[in-house]
Amino acid sequence: MAVDLQPSLKAPRRGARGRVVMLVDNGVHGDSRVQKQAQSAAAAGWDVILLGKLTGKEPVDTWMLGEAEVRLVRVKSRMSVQPRDLRAAPLRRPLAYSSDRTAEFRRQQVKAWRADLRVRGAALASGQTSNPLGPAAAKAWLTVPRAAAKATSRWVSLRARETRKLRGIRRTRSTALDRATTAFWLATMGERAWRRLDPGVWDFELTFGPVIDELRPDIIHANDFRMLGVGARAKLRAVAAGRDVKLVWDAHEFLPGVRSWANQRKLPAMVAYEREHAKFADTVMTVSGGLAELLQRTHKLPERPAVVLNAPEAAVTSRTTEEPVPDIRELCGVGPDTPLLVYSGLAARQRGLDIMVDALPQLPAAHAVFVASSPELPYVRNLMAKAEELGVADRVHALPYVPHWQVVPFLTGATVGVIPIHHWPNHEIALITKFFEYSHARLPLVVSDVKTMAEVTRETGQGEVFTAEDVDDYVRAVRAVLADPARYTAAYEDEGRLAGWTWEAQAKVLDEVYTRLMQGAGHGQQP
Repeated sequence: MAVDLQPSLKAPRRGARGRVVMLVDNGVHGDSRVQKQAQSAAAAGWDVILLGKLTGKEPVDTWMLGEAEVRLVRVKSRMSVQPRDLRAAPLRRPLAYSSDRTAEFRRQQVKAWRADLRVRGAALASGQTSNPLGPAAAKAWLTVPRAAAKATSRWVSLRARETRKLRGIRRTRSTALDRATTAFWLATMGERAWRRLDPGVWDFELTFGPVIDELRPDIIHANDFRMLGVGARAKLRAVAAGRDVKLVWDAHEFLPGVRSWANQRKLPAMVAYEREHAKFADTVMTVSGGLAELLQRTHKLPERPAVVLNAPEAAVTSRTTEEPVPDIRELCGVGPDTPLLVYSGLAARQRGLDIMVDALPQLPAAHAVFVASSPELPYVRNLMAKAEELGVADRVHALPYVPHWQVVPFLTGATVGVIPIHHWPNHEIALITKFFEYSHARLPLVVSDVKTMAEVTRETGQGEVFTAEDVDDYVRAVRAVLADPARYTAAYEDEGRLAGWTWEAQAKVLDEVYTRLMQGAGHGQQP
């Protein structure tokens, strides 16, 4: 763990109301929620240190967000692959090699053998090499090793195919044997079963734990489930050492509803992990009222979690840079009258972005733009390839993220904000970040009929709702909005609506949570 704590980190900020160590399992840069949390809490007088994960892509590993300090630590994935996955698996795939590396070596070895035989044959045929048996006998003699090499090549190819199948089995853990062993560990170990099913989470504990201990926080703010366990263990160590440390668990999603893991052991393992550590949280906060109710019921929490929405800041000017906000239309190369349909956020298949490309042949004047973490993401490249196939490539654009404080003014240049997400459990229960960003950009919306977002959109009248994954209904919704956008943007004139959907309002909730915890710990802090 190569983390050199600076002296400024070890000594609490003078006059601070308490030290808050925030934890997140990503590189911070693309996570607007944790950035706003750290910055606003520090502005309210807390000594904030935000610890994130160094992935190797970040240009620096420490920087300031206002008065908050960000530090990234490198998590070495040493327990994500278990020793048994590096050995042969005679019960699963008896013909498979022990590893992909072995299979690749054997394929190359056979290729080299056959290449060598071809060169030897060519040399004999051209007279470049003499043989005491004569050319005909030498050529006949090479028939035997050539046949052996060909047979070996087929055998190696078969074993390589079996190795790929074994890799798939290990990646998904979906066989009957895997299901049986997963059920066994869950039955015998209960909430401790993650230790056998997915010990890779220990890598976070072993990396972040010593750093947290040295920082001696008053409050640990753990974002999402992985950091819940890390924060809970740090709290227990602090209490054992005689220090009163409070733990805030900030749940961003309903873990049992996650569907994005191919490994079928991952979900039950992480649900057990979350269940084991949830009991140590002194308070819980989350992103929506629906998720708050689910968390309270699932974990039998004594009180309903506080709700801190993923809302944008009301102030659109940057606090950390004077760089101008990019012009989304200029970047797309379109004029002011071109209908520009924007999606901004995570680019993944379950977000339903294909529909925006599939619909363009029926919307001949419209352009679609995807604002994602990188235009080079495989899924984004697939969208661009689909646009090429449909003959609409000149009307599909991909742009990278802008800093979170520029998102709203950046999006104002679009015509319509699109949220085409599919029916997944976590999509049904919350208003996602882009809903609030589009609203503050005063864009009319076109959203799929996931429960919470569809209900709010219909109630406010700020957009049209379409049936998820239905291209024709999506086209209908877009046409309706483009025909009379003012009808939908009028919803933003409702007094107080956007004021409640600001980060400034959410920051007050966050500060109240911290203040209550410090008062409960006997520090007597006042807001």
